[in-house]
Amino acid sequence: MSGGHGAHVEGGNKGVALLIAILALILALSETGAKNSEHESTAFNIEATNLWNFFQAKTIRRTTLQTAAEDAGTRLPGIADAAVKAATEKQITGWKATAERYETEPSTQEGRRELMARAKIAEDKRDLSNTRRHHFELASALLQIAIVLASAMIITGIGWLIWLSGALGVIAVGFSVIAIVAPNAIHLF
Repeated sequence: MSGGHGAHVEGGNKGVALLIAILALILALSETGAKNSEHESTAFNIEATNLWNFFQAKTIRRTTLQTAAEDAGTRLPGIADAAVKAATEKQITGWKATAERYETEPSTQEGRRELMARAKIAEDKRDLSNTRRHHFELASALLQIAIVLASAMIITGIGWLIWLSGALGVIAVGFSVIAIVAPNAIHLF
C-alpha cells in the first residue's frame, strides 16, 4: 500500500491520533487546574466562615459588655456608698475598654474591624478560585468535545471535523491560560 490511498489515510490517522493525545494531555492539565481551584475555593470559604464566626462572637461579647456598662452607668447615681460607687465606675471603665478592644485590636488582628477585613480578603480569594475553576471547567468541556470530534473524523473521514477539533482545542488552551493569568478578565458565570 505504499503511496496508495490507504497510506494517506493511515498517515492522516496518525496525525489525528497525535492531536487526540495532545488534547488529552491538555485536558488532564485543565482538570488538575479545576480540581486545585476547587480545593483552594473550599479552603478559603472555610477560612472566611471561621473569621465571620469569630467576628460574630466578638460582636456578641462587645454588645454584652456595652449593655452591662450602660446598665451599670444608669444605676451609678443611685449608689450611696463611695467604695461601691468607685468599684462600679472602675468596672464600667474596664467593660468599655474591653468593648473597644473587641472593636479593634491591631496587635493581634482579632478585633471586629480586623476580622472583617481578613474575612473579606478570604472571600475575595475564594471568589477568584471559583472563577479560575469555571474557566478550567469550560476548557475541559471544550477539550472533551474536541477529542470526540477528532475521534469522529477517524471514523467518518469528514475532514472539517479535525479543523473544528483543533479550533476548540486552541480556544480551550486560551481559557486555561486565562484561568492561570487573568481569571477576572472574562466573566462567564
